Amino acid sequence: MDEIKKSLVYTRTGDKGRTSLVGGTRVSKTDLRLEAYGTIDELNSFLGMMRSFMDEGHDNDFVLRIQNCLFSVGGYLATDRSKTGLDMSCTVTPEMVSSMEKEIDIIDSELPPLQAFVIPGGSSAASYCHICRTVCRRAERIVLRLAEKIEIDNVLLSYLNRLSDYLFVLSRKMNYIKKNKEIFWDKSCM
Repeated sequence: MDEIKKSLVYTRTGDKGRTSLVGGTRVSKTDLRLEAYGTIDELNSFLGMMRSFMDEGHDNDFVLRIQNCLFSVGGYLATDRSKTGLDMSCTVTPEMVSSMEKEIDIIDSELPPLQAFVIPGGSSAASYCHICRTVCRRAERIVLRLAEKIEIDNVLLSYLNRLSDYLFVLSRKMNYIKKNKEIFWDKSCM
């Protein structure tokens, strides 16, 4: 009988609710650091879903770049820098932020000016942009709470803040492309 090899997918080391950070520190799976990079992972998953509703082209490619950058964000948050140095692939750079700002400016220049608060919805891609935006905002809040306990690079915080802005303007563009009218807040609630 052939010997069955152990799967590389599971290690059994987390079965009791603990896991290792990069650097070897064991922490509870309820640790705020895991909440932070777990929410980044959730955002990345929703971005993948969103891309499946987008046409091929520049915007889809740019979102894929964001997904790759979010792996860097997750690696940064998962690294216990008191035990090990940060891998260069986990660095969030000012260029990543400025690239996002350029995309925001380009998209925003192509859209009609905002007249009121936008209600999330419209096309599938636009709707997923709004879901991603709100998950991004949640990730940002968690990372800010984590920054009260450990040092977090301000560039990473800027990146997450800009990402939610990008997702907002992208949602507007997705509706604009599909010729869906934006839904504006009806203050009367009627």
